[in-house]
Amino acid sequence: MIQTKDIVLIVEGMDCTNCALGIKKQLDKTGLEQVDVNFATAEVRFANATDEQMKSAITKINTMGYKVVANLSEAEETVVKKGLSGIELKFYFSILFTIPLLTAMFIPIGILHNPYFQLALCLPVYGLGIWHFGRSAFFSIKSGVPNMDVLIALGTTAAFFYSLTGTLLHLGHNYQFYETSASIISLILLGNLLEHKAVKKTTSAIDELVKMQKTTAKLITYNNGIEQITEVEAIRIRKNDMLLVNSGDKIPADGLIVWGEGNVDESAITGESLEVEKDMGQAVIGGTILTVGTIKMKATAIGNQSVLGQIIELVKNAQQDKPKLQNLADKISAIFVPAIIGIAILTFVLNYFAVGVDFQHSLLRSIAVLVIACPCALGLAIPTAVIVGVGRVAKQGILIKGASTIQKINDLKTLVFDKTGTLTTGKFGIKSIETYGITEGEAKSILLSLEKYSTHPIAVSIVHELQREQPIEMKEVEEEKGIGIRGKDMEGAVYSAGSFRSAKHLTDDDVHSVYVIKNDALVATVDLKDELRSESLQTLTFLKAKGIEIVLLSGDKKEKCEAIAAQLGIEKVYFEKLPAEKLEIIAALNSNHDVGMVGDGINDAPALAQAAIGISLSDATQIAIKSAQVVLLNGNINLLGKAWQISHATMNIIKQNLFWAFFYNVLAIPIAACGLLDPMVAAASMAMSDVVVILNSLRLRSKRLK
Repeated sequence: MIQTKDIVLIVEGMDCTNCALGIKKQLDKTGLEQVDVNFATAEVRFANATDEQMKSAITKINTMGYKVVANLSEAEETVVKKGLSGIELKFYFSILFTIPLLTAMFIPIGILHNPYFQLALCLPVYGLGIWHFGRSAFFSIKSGVPNMDVLIALGTTAAFFYSLTGTLLHLGHNYQFYETSASIISLILLGNLLEHKAVKKTTSAIDELVKMQKTTAKLITYNNGIEQITEVEAIRIRKNDMLLVNSGDKIPADGLIVWGEGNVDESAITGESLEVEKDMGQAVIGGTILTVGTIKMKATAIGNQSVLGQIIELVKNAQQDKPKLQNLADKISAIFVPAIIGIAILTFVLNYFAVGVDFQHSLLRSIAVLVIACPCALGLAIPTAVIVGVGRVAKQGILIKGASTIQKINDLKTLVFDKTGTLTTGKFGIKSIETYGITEGEAKSILLSLEKYSTHPIAVSIVHELQREQPIEMKEVEEEKGIGIRGKDMEGAVYSAGSFRSAKHLTDDDVHSVYVIKNDALVATVDLKDELRSESLQTLTFLKAKGIEIVLLSGDKKEKCEAIAAQLGIEKVYFEKLPAEKLEIIAALNSNHDVGMVGDGINDAPALAQAAIGISLSDATQIAIKSAQVVLLNGNINLLGKAWQISHATMNIIKQNLFWAFFYNVLAIPIAACGLLDPMVAAASMAMSDVVVILNSLRLRSKRLK
C-alpha cells in the first residue's frame, strides 16, 4: 500500500498574494489535494501526498522561480542562519547603483549625465529586477494568474529600452530615463523589504509558541539499576521517556507525574494567571513552567501530538483560512493585473493619439499607471489582519479554528448556552436535607460513606462538602450507572443513595436530587444547588449589550433551569431536553442565521458540531481542542467577551484595509494617467501603500480591550 502524508513546504520568493495564487493554481493542476499557500508565513501545504507527489511539487515550485527551502520536518531541525536576507541583499545592491543615477538629476557633474555611464549603472539594477520580478512575472502568466510583478517588469522594461534606444541612436538627453527604470526596481525592493519585516511581526504569535517548544529536557535512564540524568534537546524526547523537571524548569512534553509534586504556571497555554497545584498521577502540559517543586514525569505526547503542538497547528491553520471577504479580494486581484495592463495601454493611446501628448510623456504616464496600480495592498488587506487577529486571541488563551470563524463571531446574533459546567461551575452544593426517622448527621454519614466510592460529579461534590463528617465502614459497595450506589455496613444493614429511579417504588415525589434508602425504607432526600460561575452575569450582560440573543438549553429540570435563567436575565429557556432534542433545537435556530453553541466540549460535542460556531469551555485537553471551532483554554467564559471584541476589531481593520486599497488605486490611477504622477513617485507610493496596510493590521497587537 502506498504511504501518503500531509506536507508542509517552506518557500522563499513569494512577493505577494498573487504569487501564492499562482503556486496554488499550478499545484491544483497536478492533482494534489487541499492545497493551501500562505504568502505571509511562506508555507505551502497539501494533504494525502505520496513521496513522489511531494518531489514533483517541489520541482514545480522551483521551476516557477521560487525556492523550496525545506519541508516542515527539515525546517524544525534547521538552524536559522544569521546575516542579511535575500531581499535585503538585493535592495542594497540595487540602491548602490541607483543613488548615482538619482544624484544626476540634482548635481551637474558631467560623467553622471553621460548616457553610457548611466547605462552602465542601470544595467546591473535592471538585470537584478528582471531576475527577481521578471521570472516571477513569466511564471505567473504561465500559471494563468498574472501577479503584480508583471506590472513592475513591464514598467521598468519600457523605461529601460526607451532609454537604451535613445542612447544607441544618440537622440539626446530627453530620451534618458535610466533613473526611472532603476528607481522603480529599488523602490519596489524597498517596499518588499519593509513588507517582509512587517509581515514577520504579524506572525510573532506563532514564533512565540514555537519558541516554547525549543527547550532542553533532563532525560532519566538507568544503567545497572543506577539512575542517570542526561540533558537533551526536547525534540529528542520520545513517548514514554522518563523526565526530571526541577523548580523553574520548562516542562518539555505532555506527560503524567509519576513522582513528586509542585505548582505549574500554565498561563502561556491557558491564559490563566493563577498557578495550578499538581500531584502524582496528574497530567502536565509541555511548554508550561514548574515554578515550585520537583517532579518526575512520563512523556505521553510529543511534537505535533502534544497540546502545544496542536495549538500551533490550529493557529497556523486558522491564519491560512479565509473569511468570506477574502474570496471577493481574491477574485478582484485575479482580474486586476490584466485590467491594469489594458488601462496602461489605453492611457498611452489616448495621451499620444487623442490628446496630442508627445511619445515620451505618453509612455511615462503609461508606466506610472502600471507601477501605481500594483494590487499588493489589496492582496495584503485581509491576510495580515487575520494573522494578527488569530495571534492576539491565541495569546489570550482562545483558540479559533479558521479565520472564517472570526467573521462568524463578529456576525453572531444568537448564542446558546448549556447550563451545567458552562454557566454554572459544575460543582454541586447541598441546598437542604430532609430526613425520615434518622438525624441529619446520620444522613450525612451515610451519604459520605457511599458517595466516596463514586466518580460521578454529584458524588464528588457531596464528598467534598461532607469530608469532615464521620463515615460508616461499608462493604460490598456496588454502583449502577444512572441509578445510584449501594453497600452494607458491618452489621448487615443495606444502604443506597441515588436518583429517583432508585426510590420510585417508595415515593411519588420526584423533585429531589438524591434519595437515601436504608433497608428498603426512604430515610432522607437531598436537594442540591449548582453554583453559578462568578463571571457568568458579567459576560452575558456584555454579549446582550452587543445585540446577541442568549438562549439556555439544558437537559436539567425545569425548576433549576428557570432559576438560573432568572439570575442571569435569560428569556428563552429550553429544559429537560435529550441530546437528540438539543440537536433539533440548534438546527432550527441555525436555519435563520448562524448560531453559536457554548458547552463543555466533551458531553456537548454533538451539539457543538451542529452549531455554526461550537465554543468549548473545557480546559486544555486534546478532546476539547478537537470538539469545537473556538476553545477557551482556561474554561473562563469571560474570554467570550474578549473573543468577540478581537473578532470585531479584526473585521473593522479588514474593512479599513480594503477601503484603503480600493481608494488608493481608484484615486491614483486617474492621477497617473493624466501625467500628474512621476513613475518614481508612483513606485514609492505603491510600496508605501503596502506598508500602510500592514501597519494598520499591526495595530491589532496592542489595541486596548475594555
